[in-house]
Amino acid sequence: MIMMGRFALLVFLEFASMQLLCIAADHDAAIFYDSFEEPFNGRWIVSEKDDYKGIWEHSKSEGHDDFGLLVTEKARKYAIVKELEEPVNLRDGTTVLQYEARFQNGLECGGAYLKYLRPQEAGWKPKEFDNGSPYSIMFGPDICGLTNKVHFILKQKNPKSGEYVEHHLIDPPRVPSDKLSHVYTAILKPDNEISILIDGEVKKKGNFLSAQDFDPPIIPAKTIPDPIEKKPEDWDDRVRIPDPNAVKPDDWDENAPMEIEDMEAVKPEGWLDDEPEEIDDPEATKPEDWDDEEDGVWEAPKIDNPKCQTAPGCGEWKRPMKRNPAFKGIWNPPLVDNPNYKGIWKPRDIPNPNYFELDKPYFDPIAAIGIEIWTMQEGILFDNILIAKDENVAKSYRDTTWKPKFVVEKEKQKAEEEAAGSDDLGGFQKVVFDVLYKFADIPFLSKYKLQILDFIEKGEKQPNLTIGVLVSIVVVILTAIFMLIFSGKKQQPRVEKKTEVAADTSNDQGSSGEKPAEEEKENETGGAAPRQRRRDT
Repeated sequence: MIMMGRFALLVFLEFASMQLLCIAADHDAAIFYDSFEEPFNGRWIVSEKDDYKGIWEHSKSEGHDDFGLLVTEKARKYAIVKELEEPVNLRDGTTVLQYEARFQNGLECGGAYLKYLRPQEAGWKPKEFDNGSPYSIMFGPDICGLTNKVHFILKQKNPKSGEYVEHHLIDPPRVPSDKLSHVYTAILKPDNEISILIDGEVKKKGNFLSAQDFDPPIIPAKTIPDPIEKKPEDWDDRVRIPDPNAVKPDDWDENAPMEIEDMEAVKPEGWLDDEPEEIDDPEATKPEDWDDEEDGVWEAPKIDNPKCQTAPGCGEWKRPMKRNPAFKGIWNPPLVDNPNYKGIWKPRDIPNPNYFELDKPYFDPIAAIGIEIWTMQEGILFDNILIAKDENVAKSYRDTTWKPKFVVEKEKQKAEEEAAGSDDLGGFQKVVFDVLYKFADIPFLSKYKLQILDFIEKGEKQPNLTIGVLVSIVVVILTAIFMLIFSGKKQQPRVEKKTEVAADTSNDQGSSGEKPAEEEKENETGGAAPRQRRRDT
């Protein structure tokens, strides 16, 4: 038994030593890490530029003993930077950028992204850090108005033009809409793959060299439209034109009114011609402090005439209006195919003088990490900023620094929902919104994606609007389906010889189809509108 006890103790000690070695190895593998457990003063440099008046604070995350870097005031610009001991070369192997951000007051209008800055030789100083300071990568959440995304922007120098160009990741993930701590991870791999993770879950994958993943593409197009070439003056790109042979019919009266009196209408029996719709309130009395000289002659407030409530109407009777059968409106000649139509003109393509090829992006080295934001909300907390060369190191930090906090916050959120008696409804709403987010990603709804996401966002912020959000999105989807069906029936325009050019005639058809529909709607409701009663207060 003693031998077995000693053996178990040795196994335990061996296991514990291995765990300590792993933790130490992870720390050594981190190129940069800041937990903000110690005050940031002396380590991070606050910008002294006049525009940046926001006050940073070393503060605990709400509900935890864990410290972070806190944005303390709303409607302020903030800028703070941390220089790295050695620049990080992003072209060698895998690079992982990771940090935590928490919107403690919920999502309103604010950014929580980081800028990974180029060396100071590029033309910036820590105490003068601002939005013009040159960065290599910008990464992190940003939300305000229609903007709701986790940015990933690569700023790369074009070797031909010498200009730096911002390349934005297309369709980046959305920002989680809660008050919880979230960890954002960007993994840059040597095979040009880029992965964006939120809370350890992959939300977006792309390839740096793919034109479908970055806008503008990191590798420019081989050809561009000739910027000098101009459309010939005699080029006719009208698909349809007014029929030059059409003549307005002799019986077409453009001056006929849309509505006329209904001469067949008869005044209802019991109509009280001599009774006004409103009378002086008999119970009203003149205030004691009313001064006729200063306040004017006092008049009793009006109320609805009680005699009119039992009668078909009061006051002067007038015949209602009806649609004029002779109304035709302004005459316009019908449209016919344009015999001179040449197709949609576009300049010829020429070789792009700024075109270049590369095997992987030209990443400028990272020499500092900066936070430069203009936010309309306070309570944004940054924590556990990490740069590493190993995905497993980043995962280890997530598991040990972020996950325990998130579990506690999630349990607290669940308890609050249950206490409010809204847990079942909240669960239902989450399922609904998850489905709606998938709808927003359907390709044929891409034109309406921002509109749908805006509706979803409003519903998440105000759960009582869930049904209204559903109805709004159904209307948008039906509109998209309607446009998809009927757009296929549009006439295919003729194209210029030896050139296949598709002409979009949707604008012409749409504009010509809207007015008659509106007029018809007005005509259908062309009867006399009831007179509205007014009440002075």
